[in-house]
Amino acid sequence: MSDFLHILTHGRRFKAAVKELSLDDLREAAAKLEKIIAERQEEEKLELEANAERNARIAEILAQIQNSGLSIEDLGEVTSSAKTSTKKRAPRPPKYQITIDDKLIQWTGQGRMPTVFKQQVDSGKNMAEFLIPGME
Repeated sequence: MSDFLHILTHGRRFKAAVKELSLDDLREAAAKLEKIIAERQEEEKLELEANAERNARIAEILAQIQNSGLSIEDLGEVTSSAKTSTKKRAPRPPKYQITIDDKLIQWTGQGRMPTVFKQQVDSGKNMAEFLIPGME
């Protein structure tokens, strides 16, 4: 909790913090706080109205589903069978390669950089040196 909220939400701490303020300053602060409270109440009211409309639409849709002889579980089966038909994309081709101790190491350029490439870059080399010809 921030220091401000810590003071604002405790009566004695708040009273001690504002004891130096004049009566006019206190009234001005109270007016600003009242304005913020009114705005927050209006936002909450609008949110409740929006949720009420949303809930009413949900109730209508549920009633239509029940009237058609279907159930929510039937909808779950349709969506789960649609998800299983997605295709997996092909792996990306390597973009960089390096040979260390007669071992060819390739990297797509995505994800975490392999240690051997990181060591070479840290020693002053540029990643462009490791580009596979034709891959840019």
